[in-house]
Amino acid sequence: MDTGDWRYAVGLVVNLAFVFCEFGAGLIADSTALLADAGHNLSDVLGLAMAGGAAWLARRGAHGAAGGRRTYGFGKATVLAALGNALLLIFACGAIAFEAVRRFAEPAPVGSGVIMTVAAIGFFINLGTALLFMKSQHDLNARGAYLHMMADAGVSLGVVAAGGLIMLTGWSLVDPIVSLVIVAVILWSTWGLLKDSVNLAMDGAPADVDVAKLEKALLGLAGVRAVHDLHVWGLSTTETALTAHLVHDREDGVALLMEAQALAKRHSIRHTTLQLESEALPDCPGC
Repeated sequence: MDTGDWRYAVGLVVNLAFVFCEFGAGLIADSTALLADAGHNLSDVLGLAMAGGAAWLARRGAHGAAGGRRTYGFGKATVLAALGNALLLIFACGAIAFEAVRRFAEPAPVGSGVIMTVAAIGFFINLGTALLFMKSQHDLNARGAYLHMMADAGVSLGVVAAGGLIMLTGWSLVDPIVSLVIVAVILWSTWGLLKDSVNLAMDGAPADVDVAKLEKALLGLAGVRAVHDLHVWGLSTTETALTAHLVHDREDGVALLMEAQALAKRHSIRHTTLQLESEALPDCPGC
């Protein structure tokens, strides 16, 4: 198994087992917050499965097959998985909010002791799973998994707090109130992931690449007189590609190519396609 796969596998197995336990406990305790947490955990299990599968696909076809239809491989699968994770979180938030609002109209007593115990276990499981991905947040796909698990840890912690307040006050409306607060926190944390994944899905430049700064740096290379048709986009959540035309007046074109490629690597771009155009040649629209 690849070193990246085991994190997804561990998170998937542990969280799937906990989902079944938490769902059963939620039914026993009649807790909206606990059932909502179980549903949110289930979305994370699906998210981890998507993220792990996408990461495997990206490695399997990292360079594409010669003569194949997907010449860039399956790297884009990681972007689609990150987008799917964000949408799953938003869907889970909608389900939690709907059930919480319904409980305001139909309040019911809940088992606070069961809520606190199960949610506390869930907190440590989610936090431990999140820590597996903490060092890989440069990868948008792994970042999605990390945000999923940290959000779930926050949900579980909120449920523990709700159980404690219910135990102390006997006020069952604490259950849906805490659920709505948690929804707001999750939506706030998901917005950045959704925005970045949509940007990459539409072949936008990754957030960590300043295209204007990159163009200025290319123009700063010795002999480069103009840069046009500059395109930067994400091949995956970890790989970035660049294409550009460089108009120059140098005689050592090979050296210029090497300098430009080295410059691109300093901007975290590993896949570059550069076309050199002599300043002495007439303009060639569409070249």
